Amino acid sequence: MKKIKRFIQACLLGAIIVVPIIFMIGDKHDTQIHEGEYVSPHIYMMNRKTNTIMYKKAAHTLAYPASLTKIMTAIIAIEQIDSLSDLTKIDENTYSAMIEANSSMAGFSPSEEVTYADLLYGTILSSGGEAANSLAVSISGNVDHFVQLMNKKAAELKLKNTHFMNPEGLHHENQYTTASDMAKLLDYALDNEQFKKIFTTETYITTSTSSHPNGIYLSSTVLEQVKEAFLGNFSIIGGKSGTTYQAGQNWATLGVIDGEEYISIVMGAPLNDLSHPDRAQIEDTVKLYENTWSSLE
Repeated sequence: MKKIKRFIQACLLGAIIVVPIIFMIGDKHDTQIHEGEYVSPHIYMMNRKTNTIMYKKAAHTLAYPASLTKIMTAIIAIEQIDSLSDLTKIDENTYSAMIEANSSMAGFSPSEEVTYADLLYGTILSSGGEAANSLAVSISGNVDHFVQLMNKKAAELKLKNTHFMNPEGLHHENQYTTASDMAKLLDYALDNEQFKKIFTTETYITTSTSSHPNGIYLSSTVLEQVKEAFLGNFSIIGGKSGTTYQAGQNWATLGVIDGEEYISIVMGAPLNDLSHPDRAQIEDTVKLYENTWSSLE
């Protein structure tokens, strides 16, 4: 696994996403290829074209989604918005709530007028709690009504083990999902061209405003950690992260092997020190892509 070691050494310190926790239910029937090789307790990897499951581990076991929640938030918002260039405002009340809860933030100011595109990039790239909640309030009038849309979409997609209580992913005992449900959700979202563009963007500068004349520089919490790494036989072209002591270290990624797209969901890698994470979710992700590539040879 020399490539993996080089990859981890090449990773930059990334943004830590403030969010949830994990609770377990047995999943006896999951495939256990490379038994014991992966640290993360919940894994699901699939080929998007063929829907082939490349690997799964406790994939139907309930887990808190952390900031992977924002995948649902973003696709719901995109489906409700007429034009991403339309203007809206950063909601003051939820902004204050996110600050108080120590949520990760994209950097917007209360009542700042921004575009929906700015909020979407702030939600996915920087995992901004204020961006996610401002989308919710702007679209549905309040967070509760937006969450209803999230759960309605989960039901439509037959995500049988998924339930949402908020749009940003902060801990709630009744907000949960599974690795397999999250893969199904991401696969659906990636069929939307606007979502896929945002999900696979490395950096973005928001619209100039009086609060931020030069805009805000946003960087993907996943792609910023792979841009300098030598991956060899595959590439990771998009992703979303979510990390707290409670949830562990989570990554949802889109990768390419031999011209075909793969989704990898890695959830719950243990976290002992928030200030110095071991990035086990990254190592697991790289192993998944390497082992998948090897199995195709």
